[in-house]
Amino acid sequence: MLSKLSASDGAEHLGPAIGKTIASAAVNKHKWTNGSYTYEIDRLELRFTDATGIALEDDAQSCCETRYMSSDDDLSEYAGAKLLSVELREAPSVSTDEDYNVHDVQFLAVITDKGEFTCSSHNEHNGYYSGFSIIVKEIV
Repeated sequence: MLSKLSASDGAEHLGPAIGKTIASAAVNKHKWTNGSYTYEIDRLELRFTDATGIALEDDAQSCCETRYMSSDDDLSEYAGAKLLSVELREAPSVSTDEDYNVHDVQFLAVITDKGEFTCSSHNEHNGYYSGFSIIVKEIV
């Protein structure tokens, strides 16, 4: 399970989701406001057959950086799977020649009884902003 999550990160929403059957899994766009800034972020949304759902997202957005989430896996293959656990996995930083010169990645592995799929959280920044803050939210 996401051992790095605390109560303030929404860990209380993940525990009850373990063992539920996934109806759908998708990385979707979501808008949220932090002070006077409105951001559009990507988040993993897991909807369950009991009409509940959770979203896992990186809420550490600051100015001067670009964050996004993606997955190369076919998430539709996991409909009908039981959610067993979720893990964060680290990856090395990469320097780039783009506008932002550092590209950090953190992997979010979702383990099911049909195998696992991985989402990648990306943070492209100028070297000053870094890190991730994956949180869990209930969704309806």
